[in-house]
Amino acid sequence: MVILHVRDGEDGFLYDCSVESTIEGVTIAVVSIQNLRRKVRHLSLRLQEQFFEDSSPETWTDLKADLFRCASEAEAYASKEQVVHKRPLFLHILVERVQSLENKIAASPLIESSQVNLSQLLSGFLPLDWEETQLLWAGKQLMRGKRLCDYIGKNEKTKATVTLQSASSDAAQIFTSN
Repeated sequence: MVILHVRDGEDGFLYDCSVESTIEGVTIAVVSIQNLRRKVRHLSLRLQEQFFEDSSPETWTDLKADLFRCASEAEAYASKEQVVHKRPLFLHILVERVQSLENKIAASPLIESSQVNLSQLLSGFLPLDWEETQLLWAGKQLMRGKRLCDYIGKNEKTKATVTLQSASSDAAQIFTSN
């Protein structure tokens, strides 16, 4: 399996895939993961502002502590610290973490009593569109319709750093490694 270190601005994550993967398939997967990571960070920040910032953990009810724990677990799984520990992110696990957090938010009496709902917490969240996002490697755009091995070779133990770039943004800083 190829390990891609996906960079987007100041942080990133590891993604594990086959060298035979299509660029389109890799792009869809890494954009989906990045969107879920951004969603977790956005929800965590909004929950922090709304419920946790003005009180100390000692004063929290069990419901508030449980909501904080769920958000913290999702944030920890999606964090850039996973790169430090060489742990790739898996889309299905991240989906489960996000769904768990959303379900916890939706079912929380704390949320009901504050008259805030999930859609209000998500206001301002703008996901990336995979069709408008490019993968860059070694200063080159990875073209859809090709396979990863067309760029990095057929070695399944390759490690490469790619950059996510919105099609509308200017050239991004490119990092490469093999």
